[in-house]
Amino acid sequence: MPKYYPYSILSGASLAALAMVATPAAAQGVDETIVVTARRVEERLQDVPISITVFNQQQLTNRNVLSAVDMSTYTPSLAANTRFGQESASFSLRGFTQEGQTSPSVAVYFADVTAPRAQGGTSGGNGSGVGSFFDLSNVQVLKGPQGTLFGRNTTGGAVLLVPQKPTGRFEGFVEGTYGNYDQKRIQAVVNVPVMESLRIRVGIDRNTRDGYLNNVSGIGPRDFNDVDYTAVRFSAVADLAPNLENYTIVSYGISSTNGSYPKIFNRDNRARDPFPALRIAQIEATSGDYYDVSNGNPFAHQRIKQWSIINTTTWQASDTLTLKNIASYAEFRQAQTGQIYGENGYQNGTALPYNAVNVNVAPGSNNIQQSTFTEEVQLQGRTPNDRLSYQFGAYLELSEPLSGFQDTYSANSLACTNIYAFQCTDILGGGRGFIQESRSKYRFRNLGVYGQATFKFTDTLSLTGGIRYTSDIVSGLGQVLKITFPTPNNPSINCSQPIPTVQGGTSAQVTADNSRCDFRRRVASAKPTWLVGLDWKPVEDVLLYGKYSRGYRQGGVNVSSFGLETWGPEKVDVYEVGLKASFDSFVRGTFNIAGFYNDFSNQQIAINTVSCGNIPPAALPAFPACNGIPATEYPSPAQGIGNAGSSTIKGVEVDASITPFTGLRIDGSYAYLDTKLKTADIANIPIPRGFAQLAPNAIVNGPLSFTPKNKFSITGTYTLPLPETVGSVSVSGTFTHQDSSIGNASSLLAQPAFTGGPLSYARVLPSQDNLNVNLNWNNVAGGPIDLALFGTNIMKEKFITYTTGASFGWDAAVLNQPRMYGVRLKYRFGT
Repeated sequence: MPKYYPYSILSGASLAALAMVATPAAAQGVDETIVVTARRVEERLQDVPISITVFNQQQLTNRNVLSAVDMSTYTPSLAANTRFGQESASFSLRGFTQEGQTSPSVAVYFADVTAPRAQGGTSGGNGSGVGSFFDLSNVQVLKGPQGTLFGRNTTGGAVLLVPQKPTGRFEGFVEGTYGNYDQKRIQAVVNVPVMESLRIRVGIDRNTRDGYLNNVSGIGPRDFNDVDYTAVRFSAVADLAPNLENYTIVSYGISSTNGSYPKIFNRDNRARDPFPALRIAQIEATSGDYYDVSNGNPFAHQRIKQWSIINTTTWQASDTLTLKNIASYAEFRQAQTGQIYGENGYQNGTALPYNAVNVNVAPGSNNIQQSTFTEEVQLQGRTPNDRLSYQFGAYLELSEPLSGFQDTYSANSLACTNIYAFQCTDILGGGRGFIQESRSKYRFRNLGVYGQATFKFTDTLSLTGGIRYTSDIVSGLGQVLKITFPTPNNPSINCSQPIPTVQGGTSAQVTADNSRCDFRRRVASAKPTWLVGLDWKPVEDVLLYGKYSRGYRQGGVNVSSFGLETWGPEKVDVYEVGLKASFDSFVRGTFNIAGFYNDFSNQQIAINTVSCGNIPPAALPAFPACNGIPATEYPSPAQGIGNAGSSTIKGVEVDASITPFTGLRIDGSYAYLDTKLKTADIANIPIPRGFAQLAPNAIVNGPLSFTPKNKFSITGTYTLPLPETVGSVSVSGTFTHQDSSIGNASSLLAQPAFTGGPLSYARVLPSQDNLNVNLNWNNVAGGPIDLALFGTNIMKEKFITYTTGASFGWDAAVLNQPRMYGVRLKYRFGT
């Protein structure tokens, strides 16, 4: 059998389809291959006809990857939505983005189990979880619809986090990191073979770092975007019988930080500023440094707690038949309080708390608190001659609310001394400033049956086909109160939804019994999805493939606001061709390319609702949906979801790796994306009672969010020719670039009271450049010690990673990290 590159020496750039060629290890008789589980079985990466990016733990460490946001920097076509902070970020892949309260378009799996559901007053959950990026075997990013082999159906792709599995050796390590912003991180892992049939592995990751955003207002915490988490993982493998294995993982993570904070920018909008009491110029005067922000929420914080247990039982029934059962239970809680539009106003030179839009978790509650149970059964097999391989499975996911309601207060255009005691003043007047208390519970039931098989016509030509049927139900119960302030500190409390929609009542009745505002919604959706692919190996080191697949993402509900609170499923048809090749003649290397075209329909897009209460009385007759409705029944303005979009997404992804001579390796990746929102048709969406108009939060004939035209990464690594007694010393640098893109597309109908008519503007993220460097000295003086120096954003580039909308007359931006640097010291032990 030929020998192959060990995974540890390959680039973390997208390794779609790398074939493996000889290495010095191979010359010593060691057979090492890159093994992935993209098709739910262990396969050589070279044999998988899928566009896939792979990182191992060393590559994640070298790039200082601690979160999903960090990883997206180095992955072609992958982006992260960071509106509510790095730990609450959601993935966007090839233009498929999770919008608002929709289900993830990119599913995250840990040890073959999807991330726990989470839907509430803020974005969070559905992702990698606190401290998930330590002690991993690898991370795999699968591009394109996933469903015929995976538990949850998605349109964009899947990110697989594969933890290190307990081994039969006594081994482990302790690693410490110290960096600027007083970063202190310690990781420790020990692997113990308790007996021949039982192996356990225990790890802990503790990480703290000061925030890099300085709060200059004197209100609330001193900084934002800090890090403070602890993650613990226990795993055990028990051989119950010679052909029966049980693998259990228990994970716990907790994070307690000040949260994130967006910074105001785009002062050209100040002419549309609806708040006469707020003076953006005064904020500019107090925010001299790029990383200075002005917070107005005295209780700003973010707390996340997540734990899970995963149990996988594998029965090798025969040499050709395997039965696997994967069961899991997880709980996710998030409590977040902060300003989401980055605004703290000033009045008479004094900072005002609680201005613009604030999200505040109710005392003793959480913005999100959800449990998720999954059960999946897989039957994997092949014929004795290996002509046919197949997998059949069934998947069940049940997600339930934890005790009580999720409870979030949102303060809009108020100056408050204590929001929870309703000590507030309406700075706009006329009841336009308000508090909305959103209490919600959500339930999900997802059921899928699937099968996929590959038939080999010859040793070099194969046909793959897969089909799945999915049935999804999501329901929600909401109790949403609207608290207005006709006079300071004297609230009027009503149901936020129009009274005919709910039971309603007087302020006293609603205050005494929130259930008078009960608001229920339910959506069921069911669809088949499929895949057909052909792959051919004309020679040993070349793989050609083509495939067509149908993707699906479930519909959903949002009971935290009235108007467009339900939506149906979306679908996509994907056509993809690819080439995977390796060469070993004058130089060694690889070349991989994939081209794709997506036809996206019934797209779930955000749609803004303009309440009749935001229209001047003299203009109301022009809006039919406002006629005959008392002002007391006007709903709060909101953003809903509708199946109004259709798009095309096409592009090319290229990866290459070359070793021109011993010691030097150069790896590169490139992605080209051409996306276009063809339609955002709201003509068939009825305008809900009490709203004046609808406006899609999208740019027709423009690009989709988080889709830069060009994105590339290049890594150079040079290993010095030193004797083993010195150790292995390598120097590496990674440069990444991506073009400008849309962070938050808007086509808002601006309120006539402030602007006199409709406005259309886009939230553009400027281009981004980033340079990271590493100096690694492994096996220092031939011993079990590794020393590393690292630096990220060496050039101190400043750019924006997300923008909010401009509903309040300005934009706010999420800023990138400044230059980070530090030192790592690792001690390895074991036999």
